[in-house]
Amino acid sequence: MEKDMNTATDTDSLTSHEITYRIGELSSEFDVTLRTLRFYEDKGLLSPRRIGNTRLYSRADRARLKLILLGKRVGLSLLDVKEILDLYNASGDNLRQLTVALEKGEEQMQILQQQRKDIEEAIGELDQTILSLRDQIAKTGE
Repeated sequence: MEKDMNTATDTDSLTSHEITYRIGELSSEFDVTLRTLRFYEDKGLLSPRRIGNTRLYSRADRARLKLILLGKRVGLSLLDVKEILDLYNASGDNLRQLTVALEKGEEQMQILQQQRKDIEEAIGELDQTILSLRDQIAKTGE
């Protein structure tokens, strides 16, 4: 039994009637291209099951995609994201994964805060330059 492309797929050929998602479903849900999903698969970040040419993503793949996109949004490298994801152990406490995620998050926070400071300084300098240019234009027009 397969549902249409816009809903989660429950496929009979899967042994454990778990919910799966097709590539188009995740692409739409997370607003990423099919190429992006294939790229993440090539990099070992996602591991969809295949039935023929159809990629079927599990709930775990969907959760990983969500974390990949969060990492990307905050500026982590895909290598850092992969390192964090690969530390996950379904039967463990994942203390190592949480510790590494915290370390990388704190490092990235420092980088982003410095970038924000640099941007604020650049905005201030540009604001002063614009005011000066407006002043010069006004004096020239008098």
